[in-house]
Amino acid sequence: MNSLKNIAHSLRSSIAGLIILASSGVAFADSVEPLVDDFNDAQNNSLGLPRQFMNDTMAGGQTSTEQTVKDGVFTAKGEIVPPRGQPGWASSILLLDPAGAPVDASAYEGIRLRLRINKGMISVSANSTEITNFDYHAAIVTRKPGDDFQEVKIPFDSMKRAWSEQTPLNAATLNSISIVAVAMQKDTFEFELDEVSFY
Repeated sequence: MNSLKNIAHSLRSSIAGLIILASSGVAFADSVEPLVDDFNDAQNNSLGLPRQFMNDTMAGGQTSTEQTVKDGVFTAKGEIVPPRGQPGWASSILLLDPAGAPVDASAYEGIRLRLRINKGMISVSANSTEITNFDYHAAIVTRKPGDDFQEVKIPFDSMKRAWSEQTPLNAATLNSISIVAVAMQKDTFEFELDEVSFY
């Protein structure tokens, strides 16, 4: 459990300056559509917003990543080479608003993924503008045996913060969803996404 906390802490600290957060004075947007990305566009998610990618090279790591979209499937793969004394990571970020403003997903129960994890450990986070220390609510996705895509539903109320006081996730304040490959030591990862949505 401590290693997962360390991964989450290092990941969120490393990308802290790169995720655009809306100020508290911004009014909430209307409810977001349930479909976030079906990967039918090579560059943009289903909300018309470009996908973003980051890895630990910005924190001194040497992780290499490759992302492709083909036939409605997003594939991310690479080798995680962590920075000294820190976990390594590679993040795929799906924005919900072009300016990073909060959108209201409170009409939904959680996040739904259709994915296939071929190698590595994958975490999903719901990124809220109320969280100021980047310890977002997240959950590890467990790889199921077999070659087929699996449907995973992650209830908002099951997502936890790693090192901060446990607070309920306010789903009315989300500005992005992150799918992150993480590892404590040198390792390879590969996963495929067919769909990301709210349910």
